Amino acid sequence: MTVPARSRFRIGFRTSIIALFVGVVLTVGLALVYLSFSRVNTIIRTAASSYLSVVAQAATDRIDAQLKSVHDNLDILRGITSVQSAEIKNNPRLNILLASMLRNNKQLFSLYMGYEDGSFLEMDLIDRTGAEVKARFGAPNGARFRLFMIVKAGEFGPLQTTTAFLDDALQPLASLSGPVDFDPRVRPWYRGAFEANASLLTEPYIFYETGDIGYTLRMPIVEGQQGVVAGDILLSEAEAMLRKQQLGHSGLAFLFDDADRVLAHPEMSRWLEATSVPNKLSELPRLSDVDTIGATAAIKAWRQTGVEQQFFDDGTGRAYAAAFRPVEMAGSANLRVGFFAPLDEFYAEIEQEKRTLFILAFCFVIAAVPIAFWIGNKLSLSLRILAREVDRIQNFRFSSMPQLHSPIREIDDLGRSVFTMRTLVQTFSNFVPKRLVQQLVETGTAMQLGGERREATILFTDVENFTGMTENEDPTRVMLYTSRYFAAISDVIATHQGTVDKYIGDAVMGLWNAPIEHSNHVAQACAAVLDCVEANRKLNEEFEREGWPVYKTRFGLHVGDVMIGNIGSPDRMNYTALGATVNLASRLETLNKDYGTSVLVSEAVKERVNSLFLFRSVARIKPKGFAAEVQIYELLGARD
Repeated sequence: MTVPARSRFRIGFRTSIIALFVGVVLTVGLALVYLSFSRVNTIIRTAASSYLSVVAQAATDRIDAQLKSVHDNLDILRGITSVQSAEIKNNPRLNILLASMLRNNKQLFSLYMGYEDGSFLEMDLIDRTGAEVKARFGAPNGARFRLFMIVKAGEFGPLQTTTAFLDDALQPLASLSGPVDFDPRVRPWYRGAFEANASLLTEPYIFYETGDIGYTLRMPIVEGQQGVVAGDILLSEAEAMLRKQQLGHSGLAFLFDDADRVLAHPEMSRWLEATSVPNKLSELPRLSDVDTIGATAAIKAWRQTGVEQQFFDDGTGRAYAAAFRPVEMAGSANLRVGFFAPLDEFYAEIEQEKRTLFILAFCFVIAAVPIAFWIGNKLSLSLRILAREVDRIQNFRFSSMPQLHSPIREIDDLGRSVFTMRTLVQTFSNFVPKRLVQQLVETGTAMQLGGERREATILFTDVENFTGMTENEDPTRVMLYTSRYFAAISDVIATHQGTVDKYIGDAVMGLWNAPIEHSNHVAQACAAVLDCVEANRKLNEEFEREGWPVYKTRFGLHVGDVMIGNIGSPDRMNYTALGATVNLASRLETLNKDYGTSVLVSEAVKERVNSLFLFRSVARIKPKGFAAEVQIYELLGARD
């Protein structure tokens, strides 16, 4: 009987090993390539979101700085004696100050002040308007400023209205009468300034004189004759800035509020020109009018989740990154800045070359498996380095790693972008309380109202007779010299691990052991005070050489338990310390003028660092509001 032969497929051992090896290498190689590009996509989204966030923060900080500059100028104006007493007629020094403030604030069109008796003074920088607006004013050639004034004719006479046009040197070129029907007391900016919880900014509107969108920023005069100082802020500067910040060919940036009104947009000027009646608030465009990429959905998601970085599609499958920031100085006006950029334009070269590089990598793996594996490993290493660097940036752990260079153009572009992003984030982190931010990031704690009880050393400083020394000095010089003084004191506090809590007029409040804990915080505070005294002495020598009054500083230092944390409102918080310890430190600073001393400390401070510093007993007092008596000492110096 014949047994039929069985048909079997057979393959050699070496062929099997080679096939298996090639199959494993191909699988691993292709997997490595796939995972590498997946990581590239993740890094692209992360880097795009982070970079867009930095650009949005920079734009927001610039708008905030512009509003703060106007706020500070108004605060200076309402503190001037002639403004408080309504001495606005024939006051060339006041006119010079107003002109200087207008010149130095490009977003300002006018500054003015109105009083309860109907008197009024307004200065407009009409150079910031077109020829049509100048003609409407009746301004002569060479006029740069318009001075509109309503004052009484004599002590008990009627109100008289005049309009003068001035050149750049504030010399009069022409004078007109009227209008006679203007009463500042009935204007919304005047009435609203005295209401409870009055906002700093008015509602937005389109200025009649210029046709530009803007706000009026106003502040009540709290001393002297009742009145209001105000300034008209043009948003055209913000529009120009947003136009410059536009990213790529399809990127978009605009300013809007919680009522969905668009206030600054790269195309805003063209839109206003096309509007037939551009003087009504209702004519301001809405988000739906300018949204061509689906940004409204991203704004809605931001409002619902609070996540300031968003990704969305425009309806055609094109992916966009978005970043939003609130303008803090706007307060209840609720101004927001939004930035939008398509990912394919943000890193266009990587997106264009990715598929081609994938095919070439596949062919290269087949042709030379070891080389493909080596290249894949090098690619993964470069991407891991960039990913770690992005993680460090997100956690405020800035490295000194030089810019990553790669022979592959896309990786080199990505390395340059990450290096640029690190530089920008590191620069802007200098403008926030870095210790507090680092602690919040490390602990994962969210910013919220409330605090904790902790022992802290509290310092209060004050300049003796600051008001008397500076009330007759030029306000600009006062600000410059006082800023130099604050910088010297703040640098010493920071050097000794302290935190400047706040500036109160010419006073400084500092604290130790918060937000970062230090076991020797009392000694650090005492050393800081002594160095502040020395820094103040050197600074006063410079002031004397420059003909400026010296700043004699008094210090008060106390240690004890405080409540420390965030106080304020949910949309604007302040990290500070509260409690009897803070009050006693402030009281000690004040007592210096009673005992002729410069540095007074409590007995609690002396007991903690008596082995390190020399003290002199001054008195035993019972401060107002305290039940027990307190022994106070003068800090003389370090024992060594």
